[in-house]
Amino acid sequence: MTYTRKQFLKLAGAAALTASTLKAAPNVLIRKEFKLRVLGTHVTLQEELRQQAMKDLGIEITFEPGGSAQVLHKASTRPETFDLYEQWSNSIKVLWQAGAIQSIDTKRLRQWSQVNSLSKAGKLTAEAKYGAGDAPYKLLYAQKDKTISSHPTNQISFLPYVHNADSIGYNSSIIPKGEPYKTESWGWLLDEKYSGKVAIVNAPTIGLFDLALAAKAKGFIDFQDIGNLTRSELNSLFKILIEFKKQNHFRGVWSSVPQSVEFMEKDGVVVESMFSPGVAALNGKGIPCIYAAPKEGYRAWHGVMCLSSRTTGQTKDAAYEYMNWWLSGWPGAFIARQGYYISTPQLSKPHLSEDEWGYWYEGKTNKSDLKNTQGEIAVKAGNQRTGGSYENRFNNIAVWNTVMDTYEYSLLKWQEFLLA
Repeated sequence: MTYTRKQFLKLAGAAALTASTLKAAPNVLIRKEFKLRVLGTHVTLQEELRQQAMKDLGIEITFEPGGSAQVLHKASTRPETFDLYEQWSNSIKVLWQAGAIQSIDTKRLRQWSQVNSLSKAGKLTAEAKYGAGDAPYKLLYAQKDKTISSHPTNQISFLPYVHNADSIGYNSSIIPKGEPYKTESWGWLLDEKYSGKVAIVNAPTIGLFDLALAAKAKGFIDFQDIGNLTRSELNSLFKILIEFKKQNHFRGVWSSVPQSVEFMEKDGVVVESMFSPGVAALNGKGIPCIYAAPKEGYRAWHGVMCLSSRTTGQTKDAAYEYMNWWLSGWPGAFIARQGYYISTPQLSKPHLSEDEWGYWYEGKTNKSDLKNTQGEIAVKAGNQRTGGSYENRFNNIAVWNTVMDTYEYSLLKWQEFLLA
């Protein structure tokens, strides 16, 4: 059953609100018994976000964070266990083909017109590179024949929201500070100088590309299309990687941001695959971790918020309110303090200080210390974000997190690598 806005407000008990209160409220209030279950990773399923969303929306929300492979398996096989799923665009093909998610109606997204061109068309500027692999716009729009493509429709396979250009983090007290886009390189992951002090992310649709970029940067191998490796190319790549592993080149693999922080803080790692919150956390602890701007280009990812195929009725209405909340401004400002971007940046700008906006989005030198989401100093005054502005970083994408045509075979090879 579809509810009109008037009916929805009545169900929510909003009739008791005055007209002025209703006008001032940023979002619709919903009865707390409409519990919303969100499955995803630690990247976005953070307690501060859950508490703020419940406060703003009046929704009872539960978060179930886990490792990327773990939550993707659960979402694709048990859609009845969640209402919304938050991960990355490389999960879309798996979820869509499994029938685990339903399309989202853009007419119910109040800020859809504010979503920028990176999410909708693949580029922020005309000179930008699309990047190899599953650029999110290629997977965004749901078609009448039940496929997904880049052809615009009013139905989308996911809500585009959080995103970033990822690379490697390195301890600049041990590895001399490099020059962005000129000397910093993915190849450092396979540099013998750092043998035994390297960690990688344990995700075949992410870590595989970090290592493929590294192997290519070192001249060990080349690929016809790094976004869609053939079986033969995978065999050659993993032959190289397994040899490195047998020589104890890798200190370990990590499955969550806290693990990546611990590797560099306590376990002797000097360079590793990293996500932006890990870099911010390390700097907050006084460890000078730099998020490289590799000369080969970034590995990019785009967050996806997906609606379970089993979510209906009032819970579905609540899910739309939560999706609208994510685009409304405050959430985007919150995650900016971890180095992430949002698909509606102009709505988040008023929630950031001039110094924060200048540093995180415009690549300007900050005049004051900037704090992370825990209130710790993450960026000391007088620094400039590695890689520069939002546009500059997304003009230099080498590859997106991707589910390749050889995805199932890559899983076998990745497992072989882990067990070697």
